[in-house]
Amino acid sequence: MNTNRFAAPRRSVLIGAAALGLAALATPAVWAQAAWPTKPITLVVGFPPGGQTDFAGRVLLAGMQNALGQAAVIDNKAGVNGNIGAVDVMKAAPDGYRLYVGNGSMTIASHIYTQIGIVDLRQMTPIGTMLQSALVLAVPATSPIKTYADFVEHVKAKNKGGKGIDYGTGGVGALPHVTMELLRERLGKPAMNHVPYKGSAPALTDLIAGRLDAMFDATSVVAPFIKSGQLRAVLVTSDKRVPAFPDVPTAAEAGLKDFSIVSFIGLYGPPNLPADIVKKANAAMNTALKDPAVTKGILERGDEPGGGTPEQLGALTRTHFKTWGEVVKANNIRAD
Repeated sequence: MNTNRFAAPRRSVLIGAAALGLAALATPAVWAQAAWPTKPITLVVGFPPGGQTDFAGRVLLAGMQNALGQAAVIDNKAGVNGNIGAVDVMKAAPDGYRLYVGNGSMTIASHIYTQIGIVDLRQMTPIGTMLQSALVLAVPATSPIKTYADFVEHVKAKNKGGKGIDYGTGGVGALPHVTMELLRERLGKPAMNHVPYKGSAPALTDLIAGRLDAMFDATSVVAPFIKSGQLRAVLVTSDKRVPAFPDVPTAAEAGLKDFSIVSFIGLYGPPNLPADIVKKANAAMNTALKDPAVTKGILERGDEPGGGTPEQLGALTRTHFKTWGEVVKANNIRAD
């Protein structure tokens, strides 16, 4: 038993003094973190300019700049289904100044590339969902296919001829690719020849010209060509009809049950991004998405504004990773 009645108070004073000293040393770091951002932020887009992912980053740019009070710039680092941009952000310091704009195709990439290192989106820090969209099964305007039933008959007829249909995508392992392979699986795996392109634009050019039979792509990607009459929409993969295409049936309405597929664009940070930065970035993203002009721009393209919490994006990422991993395995899809 300690009988020195001054020992405890003295010890407390020393501890208090030490704590005060540590607090003084920690204050600048705490302030710096709390003040984020104090310099421009870079949104690394893992895909080329002009696509859906690039659009998501650019449409939110001004709103996030206003909400954060700091400039932001886009840095397109395209390649390997978004992996080059993802690697860039994975290696970045977890200080919130390099964030990644990636899409759901990244949850597929690590399943199909076996010879090179692929970033697993589940390792990154989820911030929030920027936008979502259904996929559209599109055919040339000159095609005899007008309904999903017509599409099925067309596939059967082409198989009887020994050829099968030709379908295009913006690349091996992209969401439209695995979606068509899932549909092929549903149809009993008939001959459906995959023709990969370097991006959606050249694939759409050949689809419009009739050199391809069909393709899936995001609503915002095919919307201009459907509205101009160059392509015909057969169905959308959402649970509800898409406002941009009110006359186009959902997969379920067309007779294709349990085929609800969503393309999403998410904002991620490097691993171990501090919680307070995640909270501020998420709040800025949600604020930007509430801007009527931003909402209008997204809806007009056929997409839907995202929003929500980091946890919701994390759950969406994990769900897509599991689902597409099973499809890739069942159909032996490989990119190398």
